[in-house]
Amino acid sequence: MTALDRRYDTQIYRRVTRTVMVGGVPIGSEHPIAVQSMINEDTLDIDGSVAGIIRLVDAGCEIVRVTTPSIGHAKAMGKIKAELVSKGYNVPLVADVHHNGTKIALEVAQHVDKVRINPGLFVFDKPDPDRQEFTESEFAEIGARIRETFEPLVKVLRDQNKALRIGVNHGSLAERMLFTYGDTPKGMVESAMEFVRICDELDFHNILISMKASRAPVMLAAYRLMADTMDQEGFNYPLHLGVTEAGDGDYGRIKSTAGIATLLAEGLGDTIRVSLTEAPEKEIPVCYSILQSLGLRKTMVEYIACPSCGRTLFNLEDVLHKVRDSTSHLKGLDIAVMGCIVNGPGEMADADYGYVGKGPGVIALYRGREEIRKVPEKEGVQALIQLIKEDGLWVEPDETR
Repeated sequence: MTALDRRYDTQIYRRVTRTVMVGGVPIGSEHPIAVQSMINEDTLDIDGSVAGIIRLVDAGCEIVRVTTPSIGHAKAMGKIKAELVSKGYNVPLVADVHHNGTKIALEVAQHVDKVRINPGLFVFDKPDPDRQEFTESEFAEIGARIRETFEPLVKVLRDQNKALRIGVNHGSLAERMLFTYGDTPKGMVESAMEFVRICDELDFHNILISMKASRAPVMLAAYRLMADTMDQEGFNYPLHLGVTEAGDGDYGRIKSTAGIATLLAEGLGDTIRVSLTEAPEKEIPVCYSILQSLGLRKTMVEYIACPSCGRTLFNLEDVLHKVRDSTSHLKGLDIAVMGCIVNGPGEMADADYGYVGKGPGVIALYRGREEIRKVPEKEGVQALIQLIKEDGLWVEPDETR
C-alpha cells in the first residue's frame, strides 16, 4: 500500500512497538490501548489513597499513577499496594517522581510496577539568571552527572523487570535543554532521548515515553518528532499520550480529544490519559469515548443519531435519552435512533439495531438493514428492548456491575 493509498484508508495502522509489561497490563501495538489516570489524594493518607484508586478502577481505569514527592510517600506506596491487594485490587501502580528523585525512586521501585521520571527535573539545578549559554563541556558534564544519578534506578528496574516512563513535560525542560534547543518540541525530544540512550546502553528496555504539553499543537509536534527520532535510531518503545493541564468541562475534554485522537488516528499511542481539573474518575469515560469513536476499543454502546430536522417525526432528543437510559449498560452494540426513513436506514446501515420514525406516531425497528416490525411510538423503547432480548443480547443492568 502506497502512502497515498493509506491516506484514504479507513483503517488505523498503529506504529509497531515492543510490548512493555506494567504489572499485569501489556502495553504496545499488539495490545489494546490502555487507559490510565492519577489520584489526587496525599499519598501519606493511606486510606484516602486506597479509596481514590478503587474509585478509578471501578470506573474502568487500568493503570493508576500516584505522586511520591518524598521518601515517606515512597514507603507509603508499599502500604497502599498491600491494602489494595487485600481488597482484591491488583491494578498496576505508577510512582510519580520529580525533583532530584534518585533516592525516592529507588525506594518506591520496591513497591510499584512502574516509575515515572521527568527528565527536566530528575537532576535539578536551580536556574542561573545570569547565564547566557552552556558550553559543550558544561553540557557534557551535566550529562555525565545525569547518567551517574540515573544508572542505579535503571539497574533496579531492569533487575526487577519493572517499567519506566520517561515523561517529558513542555513546561519543565531543563535549563541546558532550553538554552541549546529552545522551548521547542526538539528540546523535548532531545531531553527524552538522553535518557532513552542511557537505558539502551544499560540493556534496559521496559520503557514508555510521554511528551506532554498544555497546548495541543506543541504536544502533537513533540510526539510526532519523538516517534520519528526513535524509529530512525532503532527504538520501538510505546508512547503514552496526553494533553497536560487541559482544564475542565467541555473545553478540557475537547482540548484533550484534539491532541489524543489526532495522534491515535495517525497510529501513535499505546496508553492514554485525559487530564481534567475534575474528580479523576471523570477522566475515564472520556478516554473510552475517544477510543471507541476511532474504533480502537469497543467497551460501550455506540449510539448513532441524526441531528433532527423538519422531517423528524418525534422528539429525537427525548427518545435518544430514553434509549440511552435503557441500554447504556450493554456492551459492544451499535444502536441508531433516526428521525425519519428518508436518510435513516442508509445512515444507520452499520448499526445492530435501529429505531426509526416510520410515520406520525409510528416507529419502525430494525435489525441491521432489515425492518423487523412497526410499533406505536409510546411502545418503541420497550419494543427495542424486547428485540434485543429475542436475540439473546440483553442483560439486566445489575448483572453488569
